[in-house]
Amino acid sequence: MVSVLPCRVAAGFPSPAEDHAVQRVDLMAQLIKHPQATFLLRVRGESMKDAGIFDNDVVLVDRAITARSGHIVIAMVDGEFVCKTLWQRSGRMKLKAANVTFPDINPADGQTVEIWGVVVASIKQFRV
Repeated sequence: MVSVLPCRVAAGFPSPAEDHAVQRVDLMAQLIKHPQATFLLRVRGESMKDAGIFDNDVVLVDRAITARSGHIVIAMVDGEFVCKTLWQRSGRMKLKAANVTFPDINPADGQTVEIWGVVVASIKQFRV
């Protein structure tokens, strides 16, 4: 269980805490809607950096959510997991990178692509 303060933190000019009031919040309850279908995966690579997902971040993936166009998803492409943004239009699908130096994945005939789950959060850890 983590405590949460009922205020926002300025990232520029400091502001005093509001009454120092503390409310307990369960991060797992806030982030996980379907516990039996939720997994953590560590991201490798920089293909999603413009979406705020960087190398070594941990993503929270919910397999119970039906993926829609625009969702960041974990997909299995020819037996390998990838993290990309799902794009669907007129019966066509592609997996878009969030980094212009990486190509999108446009599934070819016979290529196996399975949307494995929807990314609901990204966790970034800092060294302390």
